[in-house]
Amino acid sequence: MLASLFSVEMWERFSFYGMQGILLYYMYFTAVQGGLEIEQGLAASLVGAYGGGVYLSTILGAWLADRLFGSERVLFGSAVLIMAGHIALALVPGIPGLIAGLVLVGVGSGGLKANATALVGTLYGEKDERRDAGFSIFYMGINAGALIGPLVTGWLQESQGFHWGFGAAAVGMALGLGIYAMGRKKLPEAAHHVPNPLPAAQRTRYGLIFLGIAAVVAVLLATGAVNAENLAMSMAYAAIGASVLYFGLIFSSRKVTGTERKRVVAFIPLYIASAAFWALFQQQFTFIAVYSEEKLDRNLFGWEMPAAWVQSINPVFIIIFAGVMAALWTRLGNKQPGSALKFSIGLFVMGLAFLAFIPLAGSGKTPLLALVGILFLFTLAELFLSPIGLSVTTKLAPQAFHTQMVALFFLSVSLGTTLAGILSGLYNPADELPYFIGIGGTAMVLAVGLAAASPAIKKLMAGIR
Repeated sequence: MLASLFSVEMWERFSFYGMQGILLYYMYFTAVQGGLEIEQGLAASLVGAYGGGVYLSTILGAWLADRLFGSERVLFGSAVLIMAGHIALALVPGIPGLIAGLVLVGVGSGGLKANATALVGTLYGEKDERRDAGFSIFYMGINAGALIGPLVTGWLQESQGFHWGFGAAAVGMALGLGIYAMGRKKLPEAAHHVPNPLPAAQRTRYGLIFLGIAAVVAVLLATGAVNAENLAMSMAYAAIGASVLYFGLIFSSRKVTGTERKRVVAFIPLYIASAAFWALFQQQFTFIAVYSEEKLDRNLFGWEMPAAWVQSINPVFIIIFAGVMAALWTRLGNKQPGSALKFSIGLFVMGLAFLAFIPLAGSGKTPLLALVGILFLFTLAELFLSPIGLSVTTKLAPQAFHTQMVALFFLSVSLGTTLAGILSGLYNPADELPYFIGIGGTAMVLAVGLAAASPAIKKLMAGIR
């Protein structure tokens, strides 16, 4: 059964990163090049808003699984939505296809992301010695898909056109869905379990709440209060508002003990650091994508590499070094840095990666190896912060708010991803230094501040590292 989950996740990541690898180009390229001719800065902000929406929708996917359908049904339905979204991008021309495709893929990816890991967990008991190995294999599927996807769609985009690339993403998702469907019935009963069923008496109430939210969104869109120009900022405000609401619910709850409340306070600077980190890291799909197309020397022995292939560099490094870092933390044991210090190191390295662009600023082309080196710094930063994030979140979570704390971490990723689109719109190829210094320098200052505060944060964690 692990093979089915491995397959659906690998092909979902193949389709997701394959589509995202060419998405920005599709939006801002000219009609002659097969694009939609959206202004470049606006296109980047929309890509950021889309990415932020994916992480916002993980909350909906988790709620549907916990209260109504169980993880297995939500995952299957989400995979169908993703495939439909890629088909829309491949077959429906222009802006209508873009909107339909991104909404379907965004909601579907959020639902799948929220439940795939949970389903892997149902395959093993808590003390099953195969558990870690199973998750390691599953994690390799994620990165294998992220590696292969942009290679295929990038090549098809340049040789056949954008819609062929989106079509390949649809075919990949269809393969994963088909393999998974054949093994659905073999999943253990826990995969179909609804942990906290919504009482029938409350379903009408929640249905009306969701209809009300949908109506408000429809009015905002219809009146132009939310439009393409301010969608990214609206998404950022939504993530901030949801985060404030979650923190308020936790702090005001009588079910939270004094020690647990201190631990939630300790989580606040980690939330801020996480949002700042993702605001830089997720620029792989915004600023880095533009930079790769316009500034990077992609000539390899007389052949020009597709710009989308740059998106496959990070997964290669993750596959190589994730095990190395895991072994390092295991070897260090209780001598390893605490979570707050790991966060600060990750954020510092992320800022350093942007400062590394400074020697490359100017009118000349950037050597491919130079960008590979910078993306290695991206990966190193990711390994210090991303795997640690969910781990420390679950450790700091109050007993009564375990899921909500995980949702808070995803909200920090949503906010950061949205900001990645907004910030990349500030990049000016004619005057690059202010962007690199401002973005990189701010991240490093935040990292130093977090490092300085780490002893106080450790004290608030009350025994948790």
